[in-house]
Amino acid sequence: MVESDESSIATKIEASLYDDPSNPHNWSKTFRWIYTLLVSALVIAVAFGSSVISGDRTGVMTEFNISPTVSALQVSLMVFGFGIGPLLWSPLSEHLGRRPVYIFALGVYVIFNIPCAVARNIETLLVCRFFSGFFASVVLTLAGGTISDLFDNEDRGAAIAYFAAAPYAGPVLGPIVGGWISVGTHSWRWIYWVNMMFVGVMWIVICCLPETYAPVLARRREKAKSTPEDPEIANLPKESTMTTIKNMLVRPFVMLVTEPILLLMSLYIAIIYALLYGFFGSFPIVFGEIWGFNSGIVGLMFIGVLIGVAFALLLTPRFEKMYVNSNKTPEDRLPCMMFAAPFIPISLFIFGWTSHAHWIGPAIAGIPFGFGMVLVYYSANNYIIDCFSHYCASALAAKTVVRSGGGAAFPLFIGPMYHNLGSQWASTLLAFISLAIVPIPFAFYKWGPRIRARSAAATASPEEKIENITSSS
Repeated sequence: MVESDESSIATKIEASLYDDPSNPHNWSKTFRWIYTLLVSALVIAVAFGSSVISGDRTGVMTEFNISPTVSALQVSLMVFGFGIGPLLWSPLSEHLGRRPVYIFALGVYVIFNIPCAVARNIETLLVCRFFSGFFASVVLTLAGGTISDLFDNEDRGAAIAYFAAAPYAGPVLGPIVGGWISVGTHSWRWIYWVNMMFVGVMWIVICCLPETYAPVLARRREKAKSTPEDPEIANLPKESTMTTIKNMLVRPFVMLVTEPILLLMSLYIAIIYALLYGFFGSFPIVFGEIWGFNSGIVGLMFIGVLIGVAFALLLTPRFEKMYVNSNKTPEDRLPCMMFAAPFIPISLFIFGWTSHAHWIGPAIAGIPFGFGMVLVYYSANNYIIDCFSHYCASALAAKTVVRSGGGAAFPLFIGPMYHNLGSQWASTLLAFISLAIVPIPFAFYKWGPRIRARSAAATASPEEKIENITSSS
């Protein structure tokens, strides 16, 4: 009954906005793609900010006389904030629209870069990094939904295929740029000033973009009439803001406990995300301590990961076309993940066992990692969306919390692990962990339909979808 009511409301909203110029589907295709590129750039800017300080963590260590683990908290606490923020921004956007939530939260994030840059003690810096992540997470929370607002079902896949790389390209760019800022200015504080300028420009851009969320647009149009024709639309959403927030706080964790598909896919994504953020600790050890490169050159070693990301972008449209021509079950999203999953452990084996032979070996290892990382995320994320389309926001919030937990934890112990085990065996351990989870997409490809049939939250087929929402990062 709930699904029927929501489907009816969705149909009314679509009819209400059919000829409305504010409806994103009525904008030109060129403008919609420009909007997509700008939102993708915004995601890159936010993800960039989480890792940019890894270009010069030693500067903070020296000035505040702290350990490498405490310095790594600059990355970990911001990523932890990424996991907490969506529980607030997602329900707020349902009531206020995407644009005002973007403008407020991103604006506060810009401001929090100032105390980071002028901090006189490590406590101030770390607290501000957490709140930076909390407010910056608005972009990772709403970006996928924003892009889904712009396109119908037939065209949305291509946009998402290209967007999929943004949450991972940003963290990779961070140490590349941060390292050279450190080399050029001899100050870690300038890293935060440059980051503030980057996100400040993107904040100005987002202030100039129109609203895209259909229920809010329909509500505004209905309320603008002297006599509302459809009170149901005029009074959207039905739940109060606090009720929506409460549901967003409780339902994701209930689903994690009761839905094996969501739990295992979230853990898979979390491990990949954690390995990426783990590189921000292992690259300085391998390329800095073993090979003696400065911060700028160490950052350049991430170019291999970017090359892998670029190769993945070339393939995502092909996998999207395969899905369009398939039966369109959720499991038809998994061949991409099944193909890409082995590249992760392969890259880690190469990284570890060539680290003492020649620097080019671990540098090249970034290529299969970036390639596999983007394709795995693209496939797993879409699989979660297709499986839990009726509770998509909650499923994606659960995934984001788990993913951010992994990304926040790894930088804290990756340095001690590499120092204690050595680069070969530490990388081998991580490779075997990533190898152990490779069978997960194969298992769900075979048994996924049976698991979904017994689930209270999962959908039986994509035709039952009431709303096709996509995520971030």
